[in-house]
Amino acid sequence: MSDQNAPDIIYTKVDEAPELASASFLPIIQKFAAAAGVSVGTKDISLAGRIIATFPESLTEAQRQSDDLAELGRLVKTPEANVIKLPNISASVPQLVAAVRELQAQGFALPDYPEAPETDAEKAVRAKYDGIKGSAVNPVLREGNSDRRAAVAVKKFAQSNPHRMGEWTAESKTRVASMQSGDFRSNEVSATLKADANAKIVLETAEGETVLKDGVAFPAGTVVDASFMSAKALDAFLAEEIAKTKEEGTLFSLHMKATMMKVSDPIIFGHAVKEWLKPVFDTYGDRMAELGVNPNSGLGDLLERVKDDAEIMKAIADVRDHRPPMYMVNSDKGITNLHVPSDVIIDASMPALIRDGGKGWGPDNAQHDTNCVIPDNSYAPVYDEAIKFFKENGKLDPATAGTVQNIGLMAQKAEEYGSHPTTFEIPADGTVKMVLDDGSVLHSHEVEAGDIWRAASARKAPIEDWVNLAIDRQKAEGCEAIFWLDETRAHDAELIAYVKPILEARGVADKFSILAPREATRQSLETITAGKTSIAITGNVLRDYLTDLFPILELATSAKMLSIVKLMNGGGLFETGAGGSAPKHVQQLVEEGHLRWDSLGEFCALGESLKFLADARGNEKARVLGLAVEAATQGILDNDRSPSRKVGEPDNRDSHYWFARYWAEALAAQTDDAELAAHFAPIAQALAEGETAITGELAGAQGQAVDLGGYYHTDPAKTAAAMRPSPTLNAIIG
Repeated sequence: MSDQNAPDIIYTKVDEAPELASASFLPIIQKFAAAAGVSVGTKDISLAGRIIATFPESLTEAQRQSDDLAELGRLVKTPEANVIKLPNISASVPQLVAAVRELQAQGFALPDYPEAPETDAEKAVRAKYDGIKGSAVNPVLREGNSDRRAAVAVKKFAQSNPHRMGEWTAESKTRVASMQSGDFRSNEVSATLKADANAKIVLETAEGETVLKDGVAFPAGTVVDASFMSAKALDAFLAEEIAKTKEEGTLFSLHMKATMMKVSDPIIFGHAVKEWLKPVFDTYGDRMAELGVNPNSGLGDLLERVKDDAEIMKAIADVRDHRPPMYMVNSDKGITNLHVPSDVIIDASMPALIRDGGKGWGPDNAQHDTNCVIPDNSYAPVYDEAIKFFKENGKLDPATAGTVQNIGLMAQKAEEYGSHPTTFEIPADGTVKMVLDDGSVLHSHEVEAGDIWRAASARKAPIEDWVNLAIDRQKAEGCEAIFWLDETRAHDAELIAYVKPILEARGVADKFSILAPREATRQSLETITAGKTSIAITGNVLRDYLTDLFPILELATSAKMLSIVKLMNGGGLFETGAGGSAPKHVQQLVEEGHLRWDSLGEFCALGESLKFLADARGNEKARVLGLAVEAATQGILDNDRSPSRKVGEPDNRDSHYWFARYWAEALAAQTDDAELAAHFAPIAQALAEGETAITGELAGAQGQAVDLGGYYHTDPAKTAAAMRPSPTLNAIIG
């Protein structure tokens, strides 16, 4: 039953740069929407908000807050859902620990994050925190599949104003290195369940049987996968690639996603840290363990813990002198690829490197060819083939390039991103089995201590919805459409068994191709090089990777994508783009008073949300507002009102002023609703007449340090003061 008092639109409260931008933009949205009888409320899915909501027993009544993520999880399963979702932090352990410490310093009596829980109480606290880290938000909210594409206005602007692309040459030494055996790809098994089932995951060793997970429920038709990565094979691969990088004279770089893959990838990252410093761990491992070193937390945390031990520090320096140079996150500050697991996110780092001609930044603050190490081979061929394509053909021309849209299978925790509760670092040699409630063994693997075993699933209803959404999009576009599925991969073969009959039943099999990711990558690059459109129909992880790869090549950023999630029960979820560069944006605001975050993704999502509301509720005023949003977005692009990167030039707050002005002018000029036109005419006039005062007041806010009262949990008053520094604009907006 729906809440009659619930807002018409939910605008999520998140973290970092997108949330700072909201402090400026949300009051504008609420002011304009109210004129159409549309209420816009907020729900807090920020990392700090989720931490606070998880530990009410530790807090005062005034400090407690509701579990907004759980509330949104219920809402997105209803037809009334209309949610604008901004990018939130998918926290690595170092980020989670930093957020907890900040909240503790602000007076929140939260328990410490137990790195190595021993007591039952510590284990209970750790379990609560583990429910917060990684991709804790998206699986809850994404009760539908993904439709992501560049908005027409954004694509046209990118073609008319092409961004700089790095030069590719056939002589480039940049390459992708990936495991050829012993990884998740090579060890994967998959099956489609014929009936509803409950499963348990057990480890059988010489000492007996241990239940790793019990009560895993799967409805009939679910595709269930299991796989593992061999720790020995991983270490051997990393050692070999470090040596090869040294021989080749390139940068060593590791690309993965320790934020979303919150169990497996931090462990793999830790293996890389240990392998990089292997002589140090071999000699001083016990001493470092006593100092609290956990390689999964990264080189930065390790160095902080051993900085007072001169012997270990000298050993680290000696190893570094014999290693190849490392790809840097921030060469000015000495932050390496291995410093923090959340600093390098593959779907942002690899496209940026490819856009720059295969170059990564080295410790000398210059760009060099790079060995891109992606341990698991499941999706590495996408990047490998892209690099080979550009070596052969040269850089992509954004002025003439076509576009790759995406239809992504992600509903109901589909595939690897839903694997966190069923991923384990194996404690002893033995056999991992997934046993169904009838006693039959669905999957089985022989494993060794230290191996990483995981299970994932994709349910029947989301798979069928995904295929039908792809059919609808292909019909609307009339262009090339490719299912990125590899018939030689166990999971993909099960999906193909769903895809083909649906295409045939709907009489559209001839309009689609089914290609393995490597072949699909080349086909898609050839298509957009020719200026045409392709639809990539992919699983969950590839959805994430491709909706950064192609937009970064086409548009220079993935933050400007139109991202619509058609919720399976009739609601709408409108996502606003990627937040991977948000930390650097916050740093610049704090140091220089300039926020370069571009809210174009928010503009696009807002327009779609209002038009969806018009259709769902019969609110024609909301439709007029939504169409005017599109006109305002076009105005931002046509008049180059997007934020500049440099202090002293227009920033995010300026773009919001111009958006409000163009939005008001479009509403005043439209003839579909005379009441709205009359309402917004004086607002448009006031915004135009106040231009000199407003832009002057906004400019005056730049050039000095900003105190936000926190990073993860900012002070609302201080944030509002920083993000709404124009009294003239505030008086108009209210």
